[in-house]
Amino acid sequence: MAESVSVKMDGPAKKFKGKKFRVAIIGCGGIAQTHLTAYKEIPEVEIVAGVDINPERLKVMEEKWGVPKKALFKDWKEMLKKIKPDAVDVCTPNGVHCAPVVDACLAGCHAMVEKPMAMNPAEAEEMLETAKKLNRQLGIDFSYRFTPQSRAMKDMIGEGVLGDIYYARSVWFRRRGIPGMAANSFNTGSGAPMGSWFYDKKQSGGGPLIDLGVHRLDLALWLMGDPTPTWVMASTYDKFGPKLAKERGLSYTVEDLACAMIKFSNGATLELDASWASNIKENELQTIRLLGDKGGMYQYNLNEGYTYDVEYYYDIAGRHFDGKMHAAKPMPSAFHLFVDAVRDDKPFLVQPEEGVTVMKILDAIYASAASGKPVEIAG
Repeated sequence: MAESVSVKMDGPAKKFKGKKFRVAIIGCGGIAQTHLTAYKEIPEVEIVAGVDINPERLKVMEEKWGVPKKALFKDWKEMLKKIKPDAVDVCTPNGVHCAPVVDACLAGCHAMVEKPMAMNPAEAEEMLETAKKLNRQLGIDFSYRFTPQSRAMKDMIGEGVLGDIYYARSVWFRRRGIPGMAANSFNTGSGAPMGSWFYDKKQSGGGPLIDLGVHRLDLALWLMGDPTPTWVMASTYDKFGPKLAKERGLSYTVEDLACAMIKFSNGATLELDASWASNIKENELQTIRLLGDKGGMYQYNLNEGYTYDVEYYYDIAGRHFDGKMHAAKPMPSAFHLFVDAVRDDKPFLVQPEEGVTVMKILDAIYASAASGKPVEIAG
């Protein structure tokens, strides 16, 4: 699972009407630790509860994050009734995103949810409609929008430097990076145990497409200006996962590579590739390329890790020029901006409608791969 980006911000703390903003964590595993680190950098936030079915994870919430035993629960409904937080942050497996978000909204809370938004479009739409009806903020941690490089790219595109973006390709490949089954000592740091829910389709909804590809898809859509998708053509493969799982006495029911072509109503095309296991040189490869009629842009990860650089290509007076971004200024994390959105009653950078669109595209990709035919996306 990918890490969220957190930047410690300078300046005076912004007050929440004279009180702390009380956040409860639902699902206290690996990715929750990243979220908690970010929240601890926001002076106005107080972590008031933790929910998990694993006692060891609740112990970490008590010992590392200072949550008292009386505020640790196995059931989020009980927590919502007793603690009454201002917001929840849902870090559970994919199949347990919808229910706690809906229940939290009904209980009077705002909600942040780890990607993907849900298991399918129907769940995502239920979450959206519940939040809208009750006037709750619903944020999605599409964390790669929040890197300084991505924010700078968005600003440049907004200035028109690319012109009409007609093609994009967004990629996240790993050499051998199946969560919990990494080979040759390479591991992504997800901390996923053997027999992980990541490769159980009933719990995850899919493999690297819904785990990694969801980030690359969201980033591409956002940078392209959120064009309306019309149809997809896709394939999925499972060349490595089943064998690696069998060697460990495990079951593997998802893909380990997905590739798709996505068409939009404005004529643009996006190619999307995501893999946990491929015969490539790099242990980890993340790229996005955007082509416009005035310029091109390319973002790539450095040293096979989670820092990035951006290049820009353009013509002047018939001559080719290449540019490279200088160090981008630090940007607030998704969690800073979520807290700001709730406090100031303003839109969060990732809107739930965008999460629904992502789920519709993912659903169509899996349907196309299963049928071997193009699949239209309903508006």
